[in-house]
Amino acid sequence: MSLITVELEPCELKQIHPEAVQLARAALGGAARLERALLMLKAVADETRLRILVSLAATELCVCDLAVLTEVSESAVSHQMRYLRDASLVVSDKRGRVVYYRLADEHVHQLVESLLSHAGEAH
Repeated sequence: MSLITVELEPCELKQIHPEAVQLARAALGGAARLERALLMLKAVADETRLRILVSLAATELCVCDLAVLTEVSESAVSHQMRYLRDASLVVSDKRGRVVYYRLADEHVHQLVESLLSHAGEAH
C-alpha cells in the first residue's frame, strides 16, 4: 500500500469566530450526552441491527419474526435486541409467552426514516 502525501496550505488569516464557537460548544452538550449518542450510532452501524430497526419502523415484531427477516438465528436476534435496548432504541412488551419489540419512540422512528430517505437520494 502506498501512502499519498499532501501538503496543506496554512490558513492565510487565522481567525476565531467566538459566537460560532460558543454556539457549537453549547450544541455539543456534556460528555455523557455525546457518549449516549455514540452508542446509538454504533448500534445503527451494524447491518443486522439496522435491518431490525427498519423492520420495526414498519410494525412491532417478535424475535421469531425478526429472525426470518434478518436471516439470522433467534439467538443472534436476541443478542442484537439486548444491544438495541441498551442503546435505548427499542422497547419490548411481553404478551403471554411472546415478547414483541417496537422502536422506543418517535425520535428513533424519525432517525430510521431519515437514514433511509437520505440513503435513497442520488449524490
